[in-house]
Amino acid sequence: MQKELRKLPSVDKLLKQNEVRALLQEHGRELTVTAIQEVLADTRQAILSGLRACPKTTELCQRVATRLSSLLRPSLHPVINATGVIIHTNLGRSPLSVAAQEAIREMSAYSNLEYDLPAGERGSRYIHAEELLCRLTGAETGLVVNNDAAAVLLILTALAKGREVVISRGQLVEIGGGFRIPEVMAQSGAHLVEVGTTNRTYLQDYQAAITLDTAMLLHVHTSNFRLLGFVHQTPLADIVTLAQAHDLLAVEDLGSGALLDTAQFGLGHEPTVQESLAAGADLVCFSGDKLLGGPQAGIIVGKSALIAVLKHHPLTRAMRVSKTVIAGLQATLLHYLKGEATDQIPVWQMIAMDVGQIKSRATALTEWLREALALSPPGGKVQAEVVDGSSRVGGGSLPGETLPTRLVAIRVTAPHELAQRLRLGSPPLIGRIEKDVFLLDLRTVLRTQEAALRQALKAAL
Repeated sequence: MQKELRKLPSVDKLLKQNEVRALLQEHGRELTVTAIQEVLADTRQAILSGLRACPKTTELCQRVATRLSSLLRPSLHPVINATGVIIHTNLGRSPLSVAAQEAIREMSAYSNLEYDLPAGERGSRYIHAEELLCRLTGAETGLVVNNDAAAVLLILTALAKGREVVISRGQLVEIGGGFRIPEVMAQSGAHLVEVGTTNRTYLQDYQAAITLDTAMLLHVHTSNFRLLGFVHQTPLADIVTLAQAHDLLAVEDLGSGALLDTAQFGLGHEPTVQESLAAGADLVCFSGDKLLGGPQAGIIVGKSALIAVLKHHPLTRAMRVSKTVIAGLQATLLHYLKGEATDQIPVWQMIAMDVGQIKSRATALTEWLREALALSPPGGKVQAEVVDGSSRVGGGSLPGETLPTRLVAIRVTAPHELAQRLRLGSPPLIGRIEKDVFLLDLRTVLRTQEAALRQALKAAL
């Protein structure tokens, strides 16, 4: 072992190698030395562990080049989503429309983010999405913060701190990443009052909980799970009537943020923002990157007087969104105003996609696979075929609801190894495995990514 350790070259010796000199010219001394030190440290550890002998100098130089490439490659980069989960939280939720992407790109320069052009003086960043939100939802006004959890925290802190907020036990949801509604409420300084049971909560339960310290009745739409069987939840409209009778606020955390009726696409009905406001909710908050199909944001719409309080709360400054988010959100909302959401917003394109289209794409990909890779006939090592399957909306929306689809099924002896090779490709391709079969759902593959998908498959297989 010591003999092998003595063979390890020094940093200076590697710096004098022709291959490394070229790296010095391209990347500079500091970064190149860092890569050399890390390679030597890894190699030393491998020798001490008895895993291998000291490599040749040429191999060490190659490792330095590889390490430099790894150091300089951004850890965040695009992937191809072939899982069939449309709003995939781990893969960045909603893909943006072309118009939204272009709007964000244009914001790399200066903009009138907080500048009133007609008046020639300071303006507000909130106006750029506010009017569109009002037109689309019927709200008096709106406010955008960085995500829906922030929206809930802001509402509770600004309007109910130190007072009681009544909520059904069946709506004490975990909203993802370990964040739970009771914990958000505790952070706000509001006092949680749970009523009813997990599966059944009635209007009289809310009525009995109201005291002089009550500030708000909070209704949380359970957008990421569904209770079935012996269940009852009090309708929002009834909660609003009760709140108004006691001069309390009625607030709904809608979560998924649908502006279109999902039932028209063969899915269950997801409550829309417009319906919640029509039911009389004082404030409604929801996400920008779920069924709305825009960038990550928390959107609050409702009564002007209440949102005026939110706008002037110190937390709003900490939760404010950037010019790129506002630009992407504005472009997304304009698709709805123009009546082109299902044509331009990827989430709605995928939800509305005809099974025949998916089958045609899947068949074309399967035939290409057989030809390009000379796949063997039935009984061979690799087989590809089109099979029936289902897609999911995902992203904490429409739990349990699926859409019929057609899948490209690739049968190989080691499907998990294939999945790993595809995940580590460039760009990464993410599929799913069911019953030891690797599956690709083209519903969630953007048309612009199909050529890259084929190259990734060819390289991995």
